[in-house]
Amino acid sequence: MVAEIIVNSTAKQLNRIFDYIIPKQIEKQLKIGSRVFVPFGRIKSQEGFVIDIKENSEFATREIIEVEDSILPEDKINLAKLMARKYFCNISDCVKLMLPPGTSTKNIDNRISEKTANFVYLKMSVEEIEFNIQTGVIKSPKQIRLLEFLKENDGIYIVDLESLTDTTRAITKTLEKNGYIEIVEKPIERNPFINKKVQRDEDLQLNDEQQISFNKINESIKQQKYNEFLLYGVTGSRQD
Repeated sequence: MVAEIIVNSTAKQLNRIFDYIIPKQIEKQLKIGSRVFVPFGRIKSQEGFVIDIKENSEFATREIIEVEDSILPEDKINLAKLMARKYFCNISDCVKLMLPPGTSTKNIDNRISEKTANFVYLKMSVEEIEFNIQTGVIKSPKQIRLLEFLKENDGIYIVDLESLTDTTRAITKTLEKNGYIEIVEKPIERNPFINKKVQRDEDLQLNDEQQISFNKINESIKQQKYNEFLLYGVTGSRQD
């Protein structure tokens, strides 16, 4: 059996398939989407991803060294191929976009340290926080928004917290300094949103000019014309 492998490299000339022999002892373990390590040129162990499996190949002369895990289903591999063709980029770049957090490094020894991240917890009681908000001790709208979000999402990944609340690291550090929250380093979860209550935004109402622009673009897409449109707006106003 032979595996078609894309090596993890940003070099454009390496954006192609390489055939490797599958050793008998790993045939049952290996499948499309598996991350593997293979000898590549002078490199003893190069990371790659299996994108197909076939019976034989005249180009396969070297064997796969190790199968580490199978973290991508076949449909994700097919999507990566489509993205690479559509956007003229390396398949390995597209594959990396789909990898779980902490799994993108080529060095196996470094992966343990990569699987930890900072998570934010409320340090002060909810009652004390609400009192300080009501009495004006906490005046910053961004600080209030962050604390309100943490009431329902305590223990969230710090990057996700700042993204979802539209706040910065400076806001988070100030709240930590003032004793409202604590930042704890812990192993990162595969899905940081599990058991987190994230309130979805309501659809924005378009004004008359925005609706006209949307209708023109939408109609073009429906007719598969793919025209070019130049949109005007004020950066940061959310009225673009």
